[in-house]
Amino acid sequence: MKLLFLGTAGYHPNETRHTSCLMLPEVGVVLDAGSGMFRVRDLLATSTLDIFLTHAHLDHVWGVSFLFDTCYGKSIERVTLHAEAAKLAAIQTHLLTEDLFPAQLPLSAAPLTGPVDLKGGGTLTHFPLDHPGGSVGFRLDWPGRSMAYVTDTTAREDAPYVEHIRGVDLLVHECNFPDGSEEWAQKTGHSCLSGVLRLAQAAGVGRLILTHMDPLVGGDDPVGLAATRHLFPMTEIARDLMEVEF
Repeated sequence: MKLLFLGTAGYHPNETRHTSCLMLPEVGVVLDAGSGMFRVRDLLATSTLDIFLTHAHLDHVWGVSFLFDTCYGKSIERVTLHAEAAKLAAIQTHLLTEDLFPAQLPLSAAPLTGPVDLKGGGTLTHFPLDHPGGSVGFRLDWPGRSMAYVTDTTAREDAPYVEHIRGVDLLVHECNFPDGSEEWAQKTGHSCLSGVLRLAQAAGVGRLILTHMDPLVGGDDPVGLAATRHLFPMTEIARDLMEVEF
């Protein structure tokens, strides 16, 4: 299964990173619709598109408003936006209010209430995360492979969601801050590096990819992974347009 990183920054884009957006083109799944969503159109390989939102903060949902261009010239039979009911209502009431977006997008809304079937015999489940305003994480399972996507929360090795991600082949987890910013991370509902690495070890995941980088920090290693990788050696930092197989 191929996973594409279309946006790997938090809060706002910078010169090298757009905001959160991941895509599994073989099964027509997008995880979060940040500004990286504009890249989905050229990668569509299915006649359906399922967009799963972790929460409704703007850096994760702005790309919903790009859907006219995403679908333009494509034979798309269905676009479904999946999120918690309150988050779907907030998007419709605020982001898609007529004053800001005076058109009806080509999508249907589906509140997250339980497991969702995916192409290829897969299943997506969601679980709660601690973040201002509320957020959820996702676990995606297919026969013989699995991944989890966790963003906008504060990681620690005894986090309540450890059991939901236990043993996945691939964990994609936010890491907005380097070590030393724990107080600010806790206040804003984000993660520091060592907390994420220890969480991955505690959950027994196969591989860890860090995303949701601070857009004010550039370079290939904005969180200081090189000095801390020993805590979980199978770790790398996502970059925009990176492709991985799991």
